[in-house]
Amino acid sequence: MGTALKNIRERNRERKRIVWFAFAVAGAVAIAGLFWVASVLRPMPPRTVTMTTGSEGGAYHEFGKRYREILSRSGVELRLLASEGGIENLRRLSDPRSGVSVGFAQGGATGDSERKDLVSLGTISYEPLWFFCRGGNPGRKLERLRGRRISIGPEGSGTRDLAVTLLARNGIDRDVAQFLPLSPHDAGEQLLGGRIDAALMVASWESPVVRRLIASEDVDPIGFPRADAYTALYPYLNKVTVPAGVGDLARNRPPADVTLLSPKTSLVVRKELHPAIQYLLLDAATQIHSGPGIFQKAGEFPAAESVDLPLSDAARQFHKTGKPFLQRYLPFWIAVFLSGVTLLLIPVVGAFYPVFRIAPALYGWGMRRRIFRLYGELKFLEGDLDRRDPAEDAGDLVAQLDSLEGRANHLRVPLAYTNLLYNLRRDVQLVRDRLAARRVTEAR
Repeated sequence: MGTALKNIRERNRERKRIVWFAFAVAGAVAIAGLFWVASVLRPMPPRTVTMTTGSEGGAYHEFGKRYREILSRSGVELRLLASEGGIENLRRLSDPRSGVSVGFAQGGATGDSERKDLVSLGTISYEPLWFFCRGGNPGRKLERLRGRRISIGPEGSGTRDLAVTLLARNGIDRDVAQFLPLSPHDAGEQLLGGRIDAALMVASWESPVVRRLIASEDVDPIGFPRADAYTALYPYLNKVTVPAGVGDLARNRPPADVTLLSPKTSLVVRKELHPAIQYLLLDAATQIHSGPGIFQKAGEFPAAESVDLPLSDAARQFHKTGKPFLQRYLPFWIAVFLSGVTLLLIPVVGAFYPVFRIAPALYGWGMRRRIFRLYGELKFLEGDLDRRDPAEDAGDLVAQLDSLEGRANHLRVPLAYTNLLYNLRRDVQLVRDRLAARRVTEAR
């Protein structure tokens, strides 16, 4: 008896090992299949992204270097492509064949034809329009520039586009002044050397040429006294103030507050750029642009502002809640992969949840059905016994009962259902006792 029980237990353990092994193999195959489906339905982000910036040494290009450094920490290579400025950046971004996915754009520079495939990640900084003039303040009147040599920025730059627009508002065009396509650096050199009379440039306060010109006693920064009128006419412009003495307190440069007009720079991407890369760029923008500055307060940028282009869905979510949960605590590529798998699992779990809920009930019903089916046979057998005449032979019923009992003894059910099986065996014995009593009666 002991040896038989030991063999039974050993067979049960072996059966459990086989079952667990089968589950492990099935689980591994299911996980591998799930990962494959996730990679097909939700491709991984690119490892190399191209950013169009600005001229070498300019603010946009310097920003690009800092973005490149931050993205490299997450295993993403950011290639920088120098340009003449915001207008050329937009042309590249609008051309799907250029390979450019992200760039800087100046507010007000985006035309309707360029909006179709582009979205904004928000504004990142003020980029004032600096107006420097040689030979003292020309009475704060732009009409004094008639006949002068004026640098308005190279072709394709945001400076040129904005300068031409504002000068035309004041009746100054190529017919009454000589416009020169100089870069900010070249314009600063020629202005300090007396070879040109004025220069307009869109540049940040941190730009070396701006710092040099604002501290010079030979060049004056000129303000826009009707700044409110300009901001009313061009809503993408903002009014900012350069405080007196901020360039050189000892020499009080500039000698008075200067009111400037300033568009805001937006970080622009193509719509199809992977959301995970957009989150990386936004996180980098927070690290680079969120500090205080001469024109901004701490935390003012990046801002959820859509100056010319709509905000991307990723940008809206980032400005509300910050980085995705997984990217806060896991390495970038692991977080991206797991987020893709999670998004795939949501509909799968939703579809199979009802099955998981009713599966135990179906299983229990199947186990009980195996036992109740034998109960049904036992009931018919007992009914047949009751209908027969007491003098009639019941040997066939004994054979049927033996067959039923044999099947009940060999029936294998989980532990939770053994009580039903034992009840069946007990009831079989009750019917067997009735048959035995009947045969005793027949023998008499």
